[in-house]
Amino acid sequence: MNGLSLNNLSILDMGAGAVLCAGLIVLSVIDWRTFRLPNMYTLPLLTAGLIYQLIAGDIFPAALGAALGYLVFVALELGYKKIRGRDGLGRGDAKLLAAGGAWCGAFALPFIVLIASASALAALMLPSVRARGDRGHLPFGPFLSFGIFITWLALSLSGY
Repeated sequence: MNGLSLNNLSILDMGAGAVLCAGLIVLSVIDWRTFRLPNMYTLPLLTAGLIYQLIAGDIFPAALGAALGYLVFVALELGYKKIRGRDGLGRGDAKLLAAGGAWCGAFALPFIVLIASASALAALMLPSVRARGDRGHLPFGPFLSFGIFITWLALSLSGY
């Protein structure tokens, strides 16, 4: 049987996963409460992802993922603001996606964004979340964090 199991994770992966999970939880709580993703947490998480990938031996996709993640969300942020005349994404979201790109690689970015967007839409079906989003604002960081962790876990368990 060739299924996914925790036996596929090395000690390095388990330690890195703990760092990633802790960082994402901290950022999610802060963003949920304040609508902010502080640099003092996003940038070390991005750096930790690059170091993890350097040790794991796959730095190029991680560096490309960090750069593309940041640039794509900044372009989306600026385009939305130009079209709608108001903020839609914050720069913290771009830095968090850059961290996701560092941890998961460039090819994982669409999956991260898809999982984050789908989970945010699903959460909006809950009355308590919908009430929070009535002002037209919903912090995207917790959903982006969820997408990053699920994607990283799937990649790690598959041995990719």
